[in-house]
Amino acid sequence: MNEFDQLLKTLSSIVLQSSPLILAVCGETITERAGLINLSLDGTMLLAAMTGFIVGLKTNNLMLGFLAAAIVGMFFALIVAFGSIRLKQSQVAIGFVLTLLGDDLSAFLGQNFTRIRGPYVMKLGIPILKDIPILGPLFFDQDIVVYFAFIMVGLTWWFLFRTQPGLKLRGVGERPEAAFARGVKVNRVRYIYALVGGGLVGIAGAAYSLDVKLGWSEGHTRGLGWIALAIVIFGGWSPIRGAVGALLFGGTKALATVLQRTFPQISVVAFNAIPWVLMIAVLLVSTSDLTERFINWMPKTWRRPLRRFLRVSAPTSLGVPFGED
Repeated sequence: MNEFDQLLKTLSSIVLQSSPLILAVCGETITERAGLINLSLDGTMLLAAMTGFIVGLKTNNLMLGFLAAAIVGMFFALIVAFGSIRLKQSQVAIGFVLTLLGDDLSAFLGQNFTRIRGPYVMKLGIPILKDIPILGPLFFDQDIVVYFAFIMVGLTWWFLFRTQPGLKLRGVGERPEAAFARGVKVNRVRYIYALVGGGLVGIAGAAYSLDVKLGWSEGHTRGLGWIALAIVIFGGWSPIRGAVGALLFGGTKALATVLQRTFPQISVVAFNAIPWVLMIAVLLVSTSDLTERFINWMPKTWRRPLRRFLRVSAPTSLGVPFGED
C-alpha cells in the first residue's frame, strides 16, 4: 500500500469514527436550540452502547439494538426535561447525576457481556459513487451509520433554518415569552425536542458498540459525551459547524497518534491535548472583542459571512425554565 492509499485509509477511518459523534452533536444541538441543556450525554451514551450491543446480540437484529439504544437516550432526556419543566430543578444537576447513573448502570448491567463478539454494521458501498476519486472512498464506501450521520446533518440544518417548525423551535430557545404569545406551547415543544435529541444521542452510543468500537466493555464510550457537548459549543449550535468540529476532532486525534509515533520522547498527554487546545482557541476567538474589531476592519461584503462564521452565541434562554403553558 503506497502513502496515498494509506492516507485515504486514515481519512476514511476518521470519517467512520466521527459519525457517532456527529449524531450526538446533532441531537444535543436540537435539544439546546429548544432551551434545554442535557448534560447526561456521557452516561447516556455509555448505557445506550451497552443496551444496543446486548439487545443486538440477544436478538441478532441490529435495528432492534439501535432502537433500544434510542429508547435509553429518550428516557434519560425525558428525565432531564421533566425535572426542569415540571419539578423546576436544575438541568445541570440532573444531567450530572444521570451521567454518573448511566456510567454505573452500564458497568453493572453489562458486566457479563464484556469482550464478547457480537453483531456489527456491515460496510455498504454506494455503486458508482464509491468509485469517485478521493471522495468515493471517504464518503461513499462506508456503512449505513456514516450515511445516516451525514443525512442527519443536512436534515437538522434544513429543519432548523428552513422550516416553520424549526423557526418555532429556535424561538422557544431564544425568546420563549414571544413564542408563547404567538400560540406556541413552549414546554410541549421542549419535551418533544428533548426526546428527539436524546434518541439521536442513544443511537450514537449504540453506533460505537455496533460499528466503531465493536463489542462492549466497561467505560466503552467514556468521555465522548463530554466531547460532544464541547463540540456543540465549538460549532456555535449549528449542525454543519458541529459536524465539521467532530471531523476536526477525529482528525486531530489521528494527528496526535502520528505525532506520538514520530516523537516518542514527548509525553502522549501533550499530543492528546491538541484537540482541546484547538477548541479553546476557537471559543476564545469567537468571543473576543479583537475578533469584532478584525471583522469591522474587513471589507463590508465580507463582514456578514465572517461574523456568522467567527462569532458564536448560545440560545438566549438556554437552561432557563419557562412558566406553565
